[in-house]
Amino acid sequence: MKKNPFLLMLAVIGTCCVGIYAQPRQYKSAIVAFYNLENFYDTVFHGRNDDETFTPGGSKAYTSAVFNEKTTRLATVISRIGTDVNPDGPALLGVSEVENSTVLQRLVQHPLLSSRHYRYVHYDSKDVRGADVALLYNPRYFRVLRSRPLYVPLPEGAKTSAYTRDILWVTGLLNEERIQVFVNHWPSRYGGEKKSEPGRMAAALTIRKFVDTLIQQNPMAKIIVMGDFNDEPVNNSIVKGIQATDNATTIKTGQLYNPWASLYKKGMGTLAYQDAWSLFDQILISEGFLYKPQSGFFFYKNAVFKKDYLIENTGAYKGYPLRSYTGEVYRGGYSDHFPAYMVLLKKAP
Repeated sequence: MKKNPFLLMLAVIGTCCVGIYAQPRQYKSAIVAFYNLENFYDTVFHGRNDDETFTPGGSKAYTSAVFNEKTTRLATVISRIGTDVNPDGPALLGVSEVENSTVLQRLVQHPLLSSRHYRYVHYDSKDVRGADVALLYNPRYFRVLRSRPLYVPLPEGAKTSAYTRDILWVTGLLNEERIQVFVNHWPSRYGGEKKSEPGRMAAALTIRKFVDTLIQQNPMAKIIVMGDFNDEPVNNSIVKGIQATDNATTIKTGQLYNPWASLYKKGMGTLAYQDAWSLFDQILISEGFLYKPQSGFFFYKNAVFKKDYLIENTGAYKGYPLRSYTGEVYRGGYSDHFPAYMVLLKKAP
């Protein structure tokens, strides 16, 4: 009999007057992940809002062979995220630094991923480098109802360009349960953390405005905010702007729960810079996911997907994520970020 990949067998440990015993219980699982794909461009220069260095004639000599290998590398990682829990991997995968629908189509059609029949939601933004966010989803688990890009108004002087990446909002049914998903890639720290902070705060407040509206309509709305925030879990944009807390027991109505703060405080990260780890890639969830005795999905655990093959093993960047390029030199790696993911569970009928 074919096993249902939704189901996860867990041992639920209980106590009684005669000691400890294990009782099996079945759960449906859904993997939610985010991955910065690091400059996932096609090889064609499209003019304005494109990066000419990622072309065959550009400084990185970004040929079709390089693009194909990059696609295989990314497909390899995505095909393995969360498969120790669910062989189908991510039901929802937010991605950043994708140029257009062309590269997304090539990615989901790759032989390593094609059997999952991933679909995606993507809108072109006015980002000066043409790098957008998108949501990949497995239609076996998720059905899109509505989507739209959210414009982030930048304060004057917050960024060298007039625009930043739009935030992607998608609402749909995860195993017939309504959820709201926001995929982000906030303004970078280029020019310094403090100088660039207003741009990230502007993105945080844009999200906060929409979350407030959703919470007013339903205080227990299921909301997922994921992305490369270019800020740590303890920075102002996360704690004060988007109003996230790392304490699930004292969470207030409207706040988001950030399970990554504890990992950050232990020194874990998703990217490295100047021999220090940062945890910019995070997945925040609303209070509705925290109550375990419910019929819907609840938060079970989160982790950084950090495997040996994703780590640079030589040179000045030994121990860092193995990226595609080091400067102008092609390294044949994956990304300068590790993926972040979480496991959601719900009791099987």
